[in-house]
Amino acid sequence: MVRYQIILTYDGTEFVGSQRQAKSRTVQCELEKALGKLNWNGKSVLMAGRTDSGVHASGQVAAFDLDWKHSLVDLGNALNASLPMDMAVSQVQKAADDFHPRFDANWRRYRYKLFCQSGRAPLRERYAWRVWPVVNDLHALAEIWPGTHDFAGFGTPPKPGNSTERTVLDAKWQLVGDEWQFEITANAFLYHMVRKIVHAQVAVGQGRIKLEDLIQAIDHQSDLPSGLAPAHGLTLVEVGYDVLE
Repeated sequence: MVRYQIILTYDGTEFVGSQRQAKSRTVQCELEKALGKLNWNGKSVLMAGRTDSGVHASGQVAAFDLDWKHSLVDLGNALNASLPMDMAVSQVQKAADDFHPRFDANWRRYRYKLFCQSGRAPLRERYAWRVWPVVNDLHALAEIWPGTHDFAGFGTPPKPGNSTERTVLDAKWQLVGDEWQFEITANAFLYHMVRKIVHAQVAVGQGRIKLEDLIQAIDHQSDLPSGLAPAHGLTLVEVGYDVLE
């Protein structure tokens, strides 16, 4: 029996999140169905973290124990042959017997995409938030996030009463063509944290709230108007681990 570590990519549109739920289609359930066809008899796969309903991933990490007699390439091919079309395994490797994709992770990186356009754009809006009125330059807003802060004003912890302190390692806005892309890397994230951070920055970019109010909301010094950027603009792009020599 060997523990395998895989990287999953999926279009979150038709999933009710990543974590298994009764009577709902989730990423975990579909992965476990595919593994079942390979004689996997575990109770639950391990995953690096939860993604909300509608959120995408290009770098979700999962792990499972499996008695597999063939190559890593064959394992990836066998899983992809059984997974639905909106989900795929992009990488397979062996892991330590005690590897846990969530608890061993050092950081996670998310990317949020948006564009400014007054009319609907069905072919773009599956993976990006259409924003109107137009936003002003967002580049400088990324500078306020790095560091260790109490992000209670931007999300809730996995369990009530747990710490809302998180360390943001890096954040940046890029303008790619007419599309704004926000990347943020942190040791961990609160529930809805990235989407609330994006929503607040868009509000500043549209002149609906002041930059000073946004800065004061970090470490919960003041409250911001409620709001949440849509799930379909968000993608989990990478989870980082220690590299063992």
